[in-house]
Amino acid sequence: MDEMVHIFDHPLIQHKLAILRDENTGVKEFREIVSEIATLMCYEATRDLPTREVEIKTPVATGTFKTLAGKKLAIVPILRAGLGMVDGILTLIPSAKVGHIGLYRDPQTLEPVEYYCKMPSDIAERDVIVLDPMLATGGSASAAIQFIKNYEVKHIKLMNIIAAPEGVERVRKDHPDVAIYCAALDEKLNDHGYIVPGLGDAGDRIFGTK
Repeated sequence: MDEMVHIFDHPLIQHKLAILRDENTGVKEFREIVSEIATLMCYEATRDLPTREVEIKTPVATGTFKTLAGKKLAIVPILRAGLGMVDGILTLIPSAKVGHIGLYRDPQTLEPVEYYCKMPSDIAERDVIVLDPMLATGGSASAAIQFIKNYEVKHIKLMNIIAAPEGVERVRKDHPDVAIYCAALDEKLNDHGYIVPGLGDAGDRIFGTK
């Protein structure tokens, strides 16, 4: 795997992911754990944020310390499952703005079609993290990234909880400049486009619609 693909092997993430995979995990717990994993992944995915030194007076002495260098961030969940990851990221970065993008697959062409898109007005000035729990074929993620690039966004990351090799390959081919962050790279896609072993339909399990 190349340096643009980051797979997190942290024990806390792997433990929580195992609970997500369990078919007996209920909606409430599933939703909470998706959010928790997003928080933990965000911690790692923002490791390269630039910092600057500022002078701060503590109760003991004055010193020079690091703060974020004013880099503006935005998160863009792919509807609907991506919504489950938003609150977990805002826990760490409450000032991040949130865009939304909705896609559906055209039954004839099988290509993703945008049905909803609402971005912050200053999206072009922000680093963007695209959120979707599952990276299966990669079609929706690739299309979403391209829609965001159309707003002249220069720095984009993709964050998924579980990815299939096919999806990673598609995004790397279409968008070699976009880093992918995921908690697990699973075995393959089945004939129905589901990730194996995966965790089923993330949207249904987050929103209780299965």
